Amino acid sequence: MSQANRATVEKVRFSDVPPNRRRGGEIRVGLSPGTVGSVSGFMGAVTLEPGEYVSEHYHPYSEEFLYVIRGHMVATVDGTDIELAADEAIMVPIGARHRLVNHGSETALAVFHLSPLAPEPRLGHVDTEPLPNADEPPLHVAGSC
Repeated sequence: MSQANRATVEKVRFSDVPPNRRRGGEIRVGLSPGTVGSVSGFMGAVTLEPGEYVSEHYHPYSEEFLYVIRGHMVATVDGTDIELAADEAIMVPIGARHRLVNHGSETALAVFHLSPLAPEPRLGHVDTEPLPNADEPPLHVAGSC
């Protein structure tokens, strides 16, 4: 591949990305069309304090890969609870309703990746329960948002 056809490699410090708390917890999208010009998916991190959750939703076009770095989370996928601890991962299929909750006593941190991208950002995420912080602005991953 010639140098002209290669994407630029950019480094992103997640602590420099503003957190979004609209759907619960603290979500930071570090690598996305808006931050690094990605064209196939996006990656972020979610931090959940004890008792916090990310509200139920689904992705009509994307699989979601979730890897727990520290703490414990329960992922409820299409009504089934899946206990996750550090160094464990799951893949949430396209269209599967899912939510995360931290029932533990320590902060939990996970990294997520969604792929492929929806044809338009507004089509990428469908909420299925009330948002804990609905007054906050929506999470944007596209360059135009």
